[in-house]
Amino acid sequence: MNAPFAHAWLFEHARTAGGAPCIGTPSGWTSYADLAARVRTLRAALGSRDLARGDIVINAMTDGPTSIAFTLAAQSLGACVAEIDRTLDAAAVAAIRRETRARFAACEGRDAPALASHSFECLWIHHREDPAQRIAAKLNGATFAWLKEDGTVDGVRALDDAEGEPSGDQAPALLVYTSGSTGAPRGVIQTHKNLAANARAIVRYLGLTQGDRACLVLPLHYCYGKSVLLTHLYAGGSVYIDHRFMYPRVVLEAMAAERCTGFAGVPLTFELLKRQVDVRSVPLPDLRYVTQAGGAMHPDTIDWARETFRPAQLFVMYGQTEATARISYLPPERASDKRGSVGRPIDGLTLRIVDDEGNVMPARSVGHVWASGESITPGYFEAAEETSRILKNGWLITGDLGYLDEEGFLYLTGRTKEILKLGGHRVSAKEIEEVLARHPAVLEVAVAGTTDEVAGEAAVAFVVKRPDADLVDDEIRRWAREHLAAYKVPRDVVFLAALPRTANGKIARAELVGEKSG
Repeated sequence: MNAPFAHAWLFEHARTAGGAPCIGTPSGWTSYADLAARVRTLRAALGSRDLARGDIVINAMTDGPTSIAFTLAAQSLGACVAEIDRTLDAAAVAAIRRETRARFAACEGRDAPALASHSFECLWIHHREDPAQRIAAKLNGATFAWLKEDGTVDGVRALDDAEGEPSGDQAPALLVYTSGSTGAPRGVIQTHKNLAANARAIVRYLGLTQGDRACLVLPLHYCYGKSVLLTHLYAGGSVYIDHRFMYPRVVLEAMAAERCTGFAGVPLTFELLKRQVDVRSVPLPDLRYVTQAGGAMHPDTIDWARETFRPAQLFVMYGQTEATARISYLPPERASDKRGSVGRPIDGLTLRIVDDEGNVMPARSVGHVWASGESITPGYFEAAEETSRILKNGWLITGDLGYLDEEGFLYLTGRTKEILKLGGHRVSAKEIEEVLARHPAVLEVAVAGTTDEVAGEAAVAFVVKRPDADLVDDEIRRWAREHLAAYKVPRDVVFLAALPRTANGKIARAELVGEKSG
């Protein structure tokens, strides 16, 4: 598969194996031919509204065939898609709308009134109700169009495969929003070339073929989830999307029934399975591999997963959104002799360890982890200053500390970024600090990450009380629960007389973690 565009992979497989299953959900399966037909229809619908190359389109739909087809259709016309979490608060959505100047957005019917308030030229609404007057009545005159459950759009004739192409593989294909160092959403640009390079490399080391089927419990607006989808589109395999993981046994039983060969999770995924389900009681004879990324997983849980899913092989992986998902992987056959490593770089990517001045360091010397290759982002959307902090002469400054051994296997030892990975989510420490600082009894606060057996990493709040304030840790956590998503609430609260600082006055976060562990 030489084409660098995901929609081209879909069209090729639709021509050669159109009846093969492509996207599954608990509601049923969509074939390659059917998904391709949906893409053709939606690209015609978007084209009729004068969607132009270089435009940005917001996709806030739930994961499924319609959402996937919408993204591929927009990309096939040269647009870039910002896939966002439909649970984002109104302020975050407004910020993304202002930054991208998006003219179009797509959403579920229940979310349409909230999205309509942002005054898009056209709001594409995926709905399952016919008639849908109840939704339309709440849109206050906003311009909208229906995306029907069967993939059709009234009055639209599908475009054939040859019509419309992106302007080149270096053109932006996705904007993936993560927490920036300021706490505000930051759009990571991922080009078609980035996505294709990352997909090719993952397909190689996982050995994916048309016979592979992944069970996906991760959202598609998350780069790890997106990589699972794209690798299987590239290989001609299939993806079963199941977001019922609050009932993990139900998902395991569906994996067995759907004959899934692969499963992807973050540390919290495996901890929940470990604590809530007897995995061995659900036979998974077709499962060939399991992958883990999204933060450091506790070594005991790695051992548990490796043994529990055997004979399926566990691939421990390391990545970042800025690297289009994957940076390195640990081959299962090296799990014992390279215990604690996150593996070697994927094909097409180079790693180096440098000191504070950027000088390359010898093997087993701890320093800053830098990465370079075709899957590295060109930067953050309209954020030159923040881009300059992560890119230097083509090298991505990951913000992680570690070392390479003599064979080039990477071992991570710490982080320099003030970004935490909580339950698979990237969260700015500053965002949590700003919320806690608004408590009337808090004089000063800092948040740092520490190891957590369940989630991989947990937030700890270090609080300096105002003089004579009567404040306990439960009150801080209660305040956090009222103003933050559940996964951002600090696991622990530590009261200090003063925050430790470096010589230049910055908060010494490494010392804060020492305070907690001590």
